[in-house]
Amino acid sequence: MPHILRSDDIAFLLYDVLGIDDIATRPAFSETGREVFDQVLATAERIAEDHFQPHAAKLDANEPHFDGEQVHLIPELRHALDAYLDAGFLAAPFPPDLGGMGLPFTVHTAVSAWFAAANWSTANYPALTSAAANLLAHHASPEQKETWLTPLIEGRYFGTMCLSEPHAGSSVGDIRTRAEPQDDGSYRLFGQKMWISGGEHDLAENIVHLVLARIPGGPPGTRGISLFIVPRLIDGQRNDIRLIGLNHKMGCRGTVNCALSFGDVDGATGWLVGAPHQGLAQMFTMMNEMRIGVGMAASALALTGYLHALAYAQDRNQGRPLGAKDPAQPMVPIIEHTDIRRMLLQQKVWAEGAMALSLYMASLVDRQTSGDAEEARDATLRLDLLTPVAKSWPSEYGLRANEIAIQVLGGAGYTRDWPLERFYRDNRLNHIHEGTRGIQGLDLLGRKVPAQNGAALTQLLREVAADAQASALPGSETLAEAAQKIGQTTQTLLAANDPETMLANATLYCDTLGHLVVGWLWLRQAEAAHRLLPQATGSDAAFLQGKIAAYRFFLAHDLPQIQTWSTLLASLDRTALDTSAAQL
Repeated sequence: MPHILRSDDIAFLLYDVLGIDDIATRPAFSETGREVFDQVLATAERIAEDHFQPHAAKLDANEPHFDGEQVHLIPELRHALDAYLDAGFLAAPFPPDLGGMGLPFTVHTAVSAWFAAANWSTANYPALTSAAANLLAHHASPEQKETWLTPLIEGRYFGTMCLSEPHAGSSVGDIRTRAEPQDDGSYRLFGQKMWISGGEHDLAENIVHLVLARIPGGPPGTRGISLFIVPRLIDGQRNDIRLIGLNHKMGCRGTVNCALSFGDVDGATGWLVGAPHQGLAQMFTMMNEMRIGVGMAASALALTGYLHALAYAQDRNQGRPLGAKDPAQPMVPIIEHTDIRRMLLQQKVWAEGAMALSLYMASLVDRQTSGDAEEARDATLRLDLLTPVAKSWPSEYGLRANEIAIQVLGGAGYTRDWPLERFYRDNRLNHIHEGTRGIQGLDLLGRKVPAQNGAALTQLLREVAADAQASALPGSETLAEAAQKIGQTTQTLLAANDPETMLANATLYCDTLGHLVVGWLWLRQAEAAHRLLPQATGSDAAFLQGKIAAYRFFLAHDLPQIQTWSTLLASLDRTALDTSAAQL
């Protein structure tokens, strides 16, 4: 070990594929540049290796426990977070006027990938805090920012998001937590929240809970939800918030996950963020950032799993070449067996493709800051459309990559002597983090695709087709054909004017569009590799040739799924819809 990530992979995506150098010329990032980015990324790699990865297995084996008074965590977790905070990473994506480093979100996302790959359980705490701080930066009052945002950015306070409730699950419109207004402008909250990551610990001076609740008399459903700042401590004293118990999940075991009760005595004191009944829209600022973050974490776990499997395959001697008959002939590294290389290539195209998608999405966030109104508008359109894909596709195909990584190790992969089974368990949670795959599919096909008469999808399909048609790389025309097929299929679905039937296969539609976007990003990676290859030698040339090989593999093994899935989608299949509960 470490085999966490490969710095040349990250640099290739940032500079050669996504053109982060161009983003660095924007006024918002005028104090940065490639030299700064490289220093920051190198520091992230070092801290991930020295402080995050070494305790990952111990943290997995020694979950947080509650003794009735406080939650206990292994000390290495706190030491790792101290190193992270001392390096200024929590402040990295925030502008200098808020006390941040002013780094592009793309670089911040690449930095986060190092920590997620090294130890997703520990990295969850600052990831949630950063997203909570970003929400307050967008929606809080100046007074609230001074009181709560500044210590969050400084890392003195940590943050959470409190949406779900025991009876409601993902049906946020059914939450019951109520917020009673007080004469001093504060509110008293009463209710229970479930599945709260980072909800109770002593890793920071305070925990700022961002809580969805209802003000009495407000509209029903999601229209009547408001957002509140509800801190764990007020002036050093415990707020009326009680830990009901810890949830013990199959992965990310080191991230405290719990149920909280607000207002068992007099009500938990909180403060309204923005206007009443705007809470869900405000919370989506945090949720959408976390959806990109979850996709990034799924990508990072897939990549580190691939690198561990690759290293094992290079070192493990077993078997002989096909046709070798002499048992005295030396055994060969298993990477010499074609099926092992097939499995490694499949991991590579899914894991590196998912990381390209995650960093591409982050680059769109940065392009929203452009002084060019048209570019900013186009970036917003693309972000809105692809956020469900950016969460769902990596969490599905990154997990499949981890599954294959276990298989490459054979029996060893299924033991705790190797980290592959832990990567799989950690990554399995990303299926449900920030909304299930089904929710992402419904959001994509039910809301994002039809929005503005399909403008975002039309724009995307045109760009993919244009890039494919302009490419001289073999097979690129199949990408243009896939884009056309998805466009035709989408028209068929929308023209049916039957929302139930259309959405019955929305998850499959999300996978289909995800395959197209990842295929397009593989084309962009292969084009960059082809451009750089004439000047490359040795390991650099092999690296670039590997990108081109991965592109060819994706075209041959994954892209054809689009045609099959599109045909099924266009058939308006009702099997799942028409099968009754009694028939299951």
